Amino acid sequence: MAGRLAGKVAIVTGAAGGIGQASAILFATEGAKVACVDLKVAALEATVGEIVASGGTAIAIAADVSKAADVDAIIARTVAALGAPTVVFNNAGINPDNRRPLTQIPEEDFDRALAVNLKAPWLMIKAVAPVMAEAGGGSIINTASISPFFVSSTASYSASKAGVISLTKVAAVELGHRNIRVNALCPGATSTPLALEQRAELKARGLPTAEEIIDRISVLGRTALPLEQAHMALWLASDESSFATGSPFIVDGGWTCIGGSQVRA
Repeated sequence: MAGRLAGKVAIVTGAAGGIGQASAILFATEGAKVACVDLKVAALEATVGEIVASGGTAIAIAADVSKAADVDAIIARTVAALGAPTVVFNNAGINPDNRRPLTQIPEEDFDRALAVNLKAPWLMIKAVAPVMAEAGGGSIINTASISPFFVSSTASYSASKAGVISLTKVAAVELGHRNIRVNALCPGATSTPLALEQRAELKARGLPTAEEIIDRISVLGRTALPLEQAHMALWLASDESSFATGSPFIVDGGWTCIGGSQVRA
């Protein structure tokens, strides 16, 4: 299959829904062979089924990306089934606290947020870099957020996503000589399954949701579609972004232009 990612092998985590699912399907449409990773098996298999039905190549890997053994297994299975990965999209993420004050966040929730949002990309980069370098290099994309740029979420989520941006920069510096580029995608409010779950919880607690304040925090006056974030991931995965590395790419509808302090007004 020809396309902007023709000949590439991609690993996409969090591929069962939202940005990950949209990206996995888009990557496959553009010619990549895609290893789709998630813990939600039924939804993950649906993603792979859609890719295969459209003539693409994909496999489903059920794994916990915060565990080193699972990450090693992801890479081993990808290499065996599809070839050496030349694109990795570390997209899996959680926000267990959903606007709870830092004094009310349970220790286990803070630990889990850092494990999935920050430790997991580190584990993947650490494990995949030698394989990717041996294949000639490639592109690694880490999903961060706009939350590190202003107070727009909870302590655990914001801290973990700020760490992703720093991790991205360090990895870009250390891996550049091996022809591996590392960048961060920083989405603003996006209509994902996670966002829908959080919206319901916020409404139940009497707090405003993104949709209720979006007219003040987005120049475009709406939330993003997962596919709109996936298109930025596609560009970062492709050779079109060959001179981009170590950078956070903000896709937020102008949210950061207006100022995140308005989020809590």
